[in-house]
Amino acid sequence: MSNHDTDQPPVPAAGSGGTMNRRELLAAMAATAGAFALPTQARAAEVSRDVAIAHATRRRTRGRYDPKVYTEHEWKTVQILVDYIIPKDERSGSATDAAVPEFMDTFLDLEPGMRVAHRGGLAWLDHEMRRRTSKDFVTASDAERRALLDEIAFPKTARPEYSHGVAWFNSFRDFTASGFFTSEIGVNDLGYQGNTPVAEWTGCPDEAYRRLGTTK
Repeated sequence: MSNHDTDQPPVPAAGSGGTMNRRELLAAMAATAGAFALPTQARAAEVSRDVAIAHATRRRTRGRYDPKVYTEHEWKTVQILVDYIIPKDERSGSATDAAVPEFMDTFLDLEPGMRVAHRGGLAWLDHEMRRRTSKDFVTASDAERRALLDEIAFPKTARPEYSHGVAWFNSFRDFTASGFFTSEIGVNDLGYQGNTPVAEWTGCPDEAYRRLGTTK
């Protein structure tokens, strides 16, 4: 990654008609470090309720979802990215099957303070992909996408120059997991049984230990 940040071609600013160079993208991400954290407990409960209602409404209507916050390009990027994090497998559907992008957009609509860091990271992802391939994340190949994600997915082995991308991607991954595991698909994936009475607690069942790959 070049040190001459301002010499690199500018990229469109998320949700605006202007441009941002790499230095500005990193500044936007760094300035709001921690902004992705969930809000206060009271506000979190309110947001969770609102998001649940929005999701229930979408499932009932089964119609087209029009993003409230994301641009069309951001929307496509998020849809691709969340399915790299939680793909469809023999156990359950993918993140897009669970309406995770809709969850994210609804949450960002309710929490404006989270938008700058979140969308700045999406812009950084495109900027870095263009630096490597002259394509953005959406138009890049599967191999090119995976190569970039491998650089930012593992904090312990990531190169220092990718620290901002690593921090953002870990927040994005947490956001994806939050959306997935509060969806019907995610709850079923966990095998959650609800408020089932337990006559006698005998400890964590062996099956749970096996799924975790550990022993008592």
